[in-house]
Amino acid sequence: MDLLLFQLEKHIGKPLYEQLYTGIKEAIITKKITVGEKLPSKRQLADFLNISQTTIELAYGQLLAEGYIASKPRIGYFVEEIDELPFIEKQTNTLPAYEKKNYATDFSPGKIDEDSFPFTIWRKYAKEMLDTSFKELLQIGDRQGEYELRVQIASYLYQSRGINCTPEQIVIGSGTEHLMPMILRLFDGAKMAIENPGYSAIPRNQYEQSIVPVNVDADGLQIDELEKTDANLVYITPSHQFPTGAVLSAARRTQLLKWASQKVSRYIIEDDYDSEFRYIGKPIPALHGLDQNDKVIYMSTFTKSLMPSLRVAYFVLPHALLVRYNEILSYYSATVPRFDQHILAHFMKDGHFAKHLNRMRKIYRKKHDKLISILDKHYPSIEVSGDIAGMHILIQVPHEKSEFELQQLAAQNDIYILPISNYLFAPIPLGQPTFLLGFGGIPLEQIEQHIHKLMKIWGVSKC
Repeated sequence: MDLLLFQLEKHIGKPLYEQLYTGIKEAIITKKITVGEKLPSKRQLADFLNISQTTIELAYGQLLAEGYIASKPRIGYFVEEIDELPFIEKQTNTLPAYEKKNYATDFSPGKIDEDSFPFTIWRKYAKEMLDTSFKELLQIGDRQGEYELRVQIASYLYQSRGINCTPEQIVIGSGTEHLMPMILRLFDGAKMAIENPGYSAIPRNQYEQSIVPVNVDADGLQIDELEKTDANLVYITPSHQFPTGAVLSAARRTQLLKWASQKVSRYIIEDDYDSEFRYIGKPIPALHGLDQNDKVIYMSTFTKSLMPSLRVAYFVLPHALLVRYNEILSYYSATVPRFDQHILAHFMKDGHFAKHLNRMRKIYRKKHDKLISILDKHYPSIEVSGDIAGMHILIQVPHEKSEFELQQLAAQNDIYILPISNYLFAPIPLGQPTFLLGFGGIPLEQIEQHIHKLMKIWGVSKC
């Protein structure tokens, strides 16, 4: 049979062997594991679940003692017939079918310009990959991701972000939400400081006890406040803080790197999620490029630069963490399909990624400037911030209604918009209702009508 996947919680009072025993027993009772099936060997299951063989042995021993499984010498463990045991069917609530709402107006910060994607070129590489000459891509690839793609990413980072790294330092995975837990596994039990407000995709429900919110102001993360915490990790978006758009000042960058260098256990996780799109001044250097002590774990993604559905993200590990990564995450397999990785690698190698970025910068700059112009001209009471980069801005709306009420009012009129409170890890005084206004997915010629529609619904007077 396939290997058994059970959710084991290492930080609760219940022993791991007991959790595993309970999971297997319930699977047998509910017929998810059928009579006569052979269980994985102790070594196989221990490697798969990243726990000791002793834990597996204790769980199997208890199941054996209670008659749920039988042991055949030198062959393995098999599920026994237990039809005589009483089976109580669990009551389940019928959940309503999930239906994704498509809004007439969508100000989501995660939307891209669909019409500008280079479908013809992408299709060419996709067709080339689907050929018997690439049949080896049907097999499992490198667990850190395809080497060809890691070579291209390393080259791109050196040229565009001033980051000097090797392909061996890069790990590819399906999105930041997938890679963050991997990084945190390298620092088991460590406290992590996060920006407040900040990126909400960090699995706070899993790491709630070890997360320390640190407030953000116009110069980015408040390093003085970070230094008061007992955190050894800090997750930060220094080039374009999400969602405020603040840039970590030069003084605070130096202060942050100094903080990391003061203890061997301290590291910075730099998420450079949309550094490609900056509309005022020169690109902000990556914090990683300024680091002299190898204390920055660099992360980025192709979500904004190419497409969200591609689900390709990556991180660059400091040399000091590579050995630990190989020890702890030896079971990991790259979660991005090999064909997709090779399509992207060829797309980058032949210069199409650079051309696409240049084109998208121009497109998003036009949308950005159009949006700012409309707000300045017609709605001077709206305060705009975070407008130097990225694919969204922040707007403060002087209104007697709350953020929630304004959001609901917009939704009732087929408009999707997110309040900044969605990204708070701890309460902070915000004053006026504040929203993220994404413009990436709205056609240039439709931006003005959508802005007027939103403001009319909210009752904001037009000049």
